[in-house]
Formats: sequence, C-alpha cells, structure tokens
Amino acid sequence: MIKQDIFENQVKEVFLAIGSNMGNRFQNIELAKIKLSYNNIKILKSSSFYETLSWPNTSYPKFLNIVLQAETSLHPLNLLNLCKKIEKSLGRKKSTRNSPRICDIDILDYDKKNEKNGINLPHPRMHQRNFVLIPLFEISKKWVHPKSKDHIKTLILKLSNKDITSIKKI
Repeated sequence: MIKQDIFENQVKEVFLAIGSNMGNRFQNIELAKIKLSYNNIKILKSSSFYETLSWPNTSYPKFLNIVLQAETSLHPLNLLNLCKKIEKSLGRKKSTRNSPRICDIDILDYDKKNEKNGINLPHPRMHQRNFVLIPLFEISKKWVHPKSKDHIKTLILKLSNKDITSIKKI
C-alpha cells in the first residue's frame, strides 16, 4: 500500500492566463473556463477581457486575454497537462512559437512555488507581459511575485509606457 502524502490533495491557489487570437475569441476563452471548471478547477475570480497586439508579429490578429484566480488540488504537472488537453480540445494545433492560436492557457503562479522540475513556476516571462500583469492586478491587488518578491504594482511600473497604453480593456 502506497502511503499518501497528507498534503497531496490539499487545495492550492493558482493564477491562470487564458488568451485567444483566432476564431471567436470570447467564446474560446469562455469555453476554456467551463472546461477548467468541469475538471475541478474552482474559479474564484476572473478579470475583465483585455485586448493587445500580437507579439512579436503585430500583423497577426489581436489577442484577447484574461487572468483567473482559482483553486485546485491537482499537482502542478497535472494542471499543466489539463491545460494542454483543454487547448487541444478547443482546436489548438502544434505550430511555430508565437503564432496565432485558438486558445492558450498558462499557469502564472501555483501556490507561490518556485519550481523548475518539469514546469517553470512562476511563469518565466509573466513579469514582462502587460496582458498578464494588468488583468492580474485587477483581481489581486496585493499579489507578490514568488521569485523576485516584487509587488504587482512595481512590476507594472517596470513596463514601458507603450506596453501600458497599448492594452485595451474590453
């Protein structure tokens, strides 16, 4: 008999980013939220929708993005696998990096963990992304980066003026 770790099934706080720049972007994001909920991800808060230019190729369609605060008892790698499964179920295909996509789900923060064992936590580029930081600030004004220990306001102020002014709340 395998002895189960007493902490294994405890609920953890997570922050997820969902983006789409193909098809019905609003519907793609809402379907991703529904599929997360069906898989025992309890959504606590959802940001407004934010629209940004695609990066690095601004000629691609604009992205629509949200950030969720949620709870899960899934292990980080299982949560990552679930996110990839949901992306695929919504029609995401393997393609070149930063190309247009129907759905992209990123784990931004998992229970304040710093980890590099099969998954990079917190998300390694989240502190550089207006479409992550601004919606995250909307739902968690006291959030602190698990690695750098920078407050969310500090991270936003480090963004360029162009990054701050180019994002549009929908």
